[in-house]
Amino acid sequence: MTVEGSAAVSRPSGTGSIALIFGWVNLAVLVAFLINNFLINAFDWPGTALFSSAEGGLAWVQLALYVAALVCGAVFAFSRRDVVLREEAERVSNINTFFIRWAFWMVLIVGVVDVTITFLRVEGFLEQLFGADINRDLGLPHYRGVYIHVPLMIISIFFAMFTRTLGFVWLALLIVIAELLIVFSRFLFSYEQPFMADLVRFWYGALFLFASAYTLLEEGHVRVDVFYASFSSRTKGAVNAVGAVTMGILFCWTILIVGMGSKAAIINSPVFNFEVTQSAAFGMFVKYLMAGFLGIFAISMMIQFVSGLFAALADWRDDPGGVEHTGAHAS
Repeated sequence: MTVEGSAAVSRPSGTGSIALIFGWVNLAVLVAFLINNFLINAFDWPGTALFSSAEGGLAWVQLALYVAALVCGAVFAFSRRDVVLREEAERVSNINTFFIRWAFWMVLIVGVVDVTITFLRVEGFLEQLFGADINRDLGLPHYRGVYIHVPLMIISIFFAMFTRTLGFVWLALLIVIAELLIVFSRFLFSYEQPFMADLVRFWYGALFLFASAYTLLEEGHVRVDVFYASFSSRTKGAVNAVGAVTMGILFCWTILIVGMGSKAAIINSPVFNFEVTQSAAFGMFVKYLMAGFLGIFAISMMIQFVSGLFAALADWRDDPGGVEHTGAHAS
């Protein structure tokens, strides 16, 4: 999308420049936070030097990651100071679109492969086809997670690069098909195993959480509207900008800090321990990924809120190309 308008109107000077710096620094710090979280939990790095009792060179390296994120985010935002705010909002939204597209391909491919492995293992076919050693190894959560799931996640990146659909409709259709298979197998063949319901929950959780950022982009979330519909477009922009920061970005950071603040946190603990359900002997090994869905939700929503902040400030400035928010989803 190209926004037409004079350079004087479009340039994000003043408040717009501050918003650009805030938004891009926020995203850069998010990347540094995720890298540090991985280093701490996967490689036992000590944590940043100033925010824990950690000592040594590694702790200072982790602190340097945050400093680098602050500097790089600010420098990049400054280099974008002459870019139209709406174009910058679209740029950030496109980054988020790719991220969510990867997440959908990931759950699709991992779900199909893991349910196939589980079916073969439960019915005893896996040992017959690949031997006792492979059958034993694929019954270990860490082995299946590292050597099956992680490579599939990497492969999903390439699918996301060469496709242009988010896959919401297709994933919803697959959920319906998976549920129908449960019904048919139960009532026609008297066959049912826990892994069949695990697949439905796995895909449904992904559909619900990953589609939230797209719904935010399309103004599809329910808006409790008392005064908003009567506001001018400038006032709506100001309200949306304030809301994106105070109730959007702050909320997402709360999820990430609470969920990833320590090794025993509600996201870190199951993910890095490859946690499985109590019925793992007959179920899928994807419970740890479902815990990670909450992190993907927070990351995607934060990116979209940054995009929304840029677009809202463009509305407040009366920049051309705005979309009227009518409050059609009000309740």
